[in-house]
Amino acid sequence: MIEALAADAPVLAQSILLQEVTQPEVYQRIQEDALLNLSFWSNIALAGLSILLFVYMGRNVEDPRAQLIFVATLMVPLVSISSYTGLASGLTISFLEMPPGHALAGEEVLTMWGRYLTWALSTPMILLALGLLAGTNTTKLFTIIVTDIAMCVTGLAAALTTSSYMLRWFWYVISCAFFLVVLYILLVEWPKDAEIAGTADIFNTLKILTVVMWLGYPIFWALGAEGFALIGVATTSWAYSGLDIVAKYIFAFLLLNWVVNNETTVANMAPGLGSANRGGAAPADD
Repeated sequence: MIEALAADAPVLAQSILLQEVTQPEVYQRIQEDALLNLSFWSNIALAGLSILLFVYMGRNVEDPRAQLIFVATLMVPLVSISSYTGLASGLTISFLEMPPGHALAGEEVLTMWGRYLTWALSTPMILLALGLLAGTNTTKLFTIIVTDIAMCVTGLAAALTTSSYMLRWFWYVISCAFFLVVLYILLVEWPKDAEIAGTADIFNTLKILTVVMWLGYPIFWALGAEGFALIGVATTSWAYSGLDIVAKYIFAFLLLNWVVNNETTVANMAPGLGSANRGGAAPADD
């Protein structure tokens, strides 16, 4: 066994060396593709500006529920600026050889797997803020957040699977199934809760924006290099970046601007989660 390990040592050392030079190579590739590089840095700049703007907007918010909505929403650009820096530096990007059956079979395709980490950390914060706005209960909030994370993780599995083309699409179908649960809660359950909570108008606006934008992600996955390869990597990256700008920063501004101007409405919601399912009864005054 020792002899076998000794014999494999040069191979292992070579593998480690290759891993060490991969990141600079990826970074160089990104630098050479101006369109791809700009899709990262534009979001870094917008995330930074959004952080400053949202902190300023929330400087006078005092209600605990409104503050929690602000904190959850602020986490979205904070996660994004970190994630896009990882993409721009080549840290969370790899070259993967596509399996037989894929349109680019045998070719090494630049895969931005770091985006899935972004979505797994930022989209639950979006849903947390929406759930707080709707006054939903803990069960629905837990269900949608866990399902959302599962959607992102299985999407990552689809992007990283290189052993079988069919398995890539099987992971994709599983991810879409989780997405359907998220859509059901957003479109069916939470609008009723928001009606009871008195936040239906703004919730319905944000609900439509979120659903329309989020539908774009699986569509561009299928059209991009990870799916049918009908559009290039840089174009796919810009599609994702454009969706992020609307689904994150514009969404966050609309939500937080409403909270600032309607803090009394938020403050008058029953304390804690679960008020929407108790018939909308307001707590008795002490």
